[in-house]
Amino acid sequence: MSGSLTGKTALITGSSQGVGLACAHTFAQQGCQVILHGNRSMFEADKAVQDIGPLALGAVEANLLLPGAGRDLYDQAMRLAEGRIDIVVNNAGIDWDSPLDASDETWEANWAGVLQVNLMAVADICRAAMPGMVERGGGAIINISSRAGHRGEDRDHMAYAASKGGVLALTKTLARQWGADNIFAYAIAPGWIDTRMAPQTATARAAAHSEIPIGKMADPKEIASMCAFLASGACVSATGSCVDINGASYVR
Repeated sequence: MSGSLTGKTALITGSSQGVGLACAHTFAQQGCQVILHGNRSMFEADKAVQDIGPLALGAVEANLLLPGAGRDLYDQAMRLAEGRIDIVVNNAGIDWDSPLDASDETWEANWAGVLQVNLMAVADICRAAMPGMVERGGGAIINISSRAGHRGEDRDHMAYAASKGGVLALTKTLARQWGADNIFAYAIAPGWIDTRMAPQTATARAAAHSEIPIGKMADPKEIASMCAFLASGACVSATGSCVDINGASYVR
């Protein structure tokens, strides 16, 4: 990893909107070829490919709720990349409710869905990426976690917090066990980001802003800029670390 994204290829999951879309644009602006991913928002993913231009190799459709979908996504991306992916940004995620008073059926289904998308699919994609990265002499993996992975979350989102804590442990293990192979793994732990997943009503947004000392949610471009910096290889000694981007709403 040379401190530049020029000439590299990145797979960015959940890139039809929000942070993933910002990453795709930011990476391409820095000379990186990008492969996008969408599920229900393939129109937006395909439009992003057109907007980005020649550095966008295409968009892969994959429903990460399905077992094995992460592996299949990576295989499709490798075909678009003609066999070389240098960077993976695991950004796709869901935040389904998991309240204690839900029915057993809803409780189990929502826990299973959140863990599948937020953790198992991430693990599957990392598993698929590692052999090729080892063979080619290195790579970078950036996993989007959450401040919830450190501090926990509200009563209705225990599954979300647990999944994001798992992402942190997964990332640390990748960094510790494959650092000697020049594979560098990082986690990002945002708080509120100003995307469709953030509160939308004026009252809810005001409540969210009130807990953030700087008084505003993070812009998706802020997360994308940090991802690009880490992916560039400019600071590989940060491997295994988690970068908190939450406006000091949670300080470790």
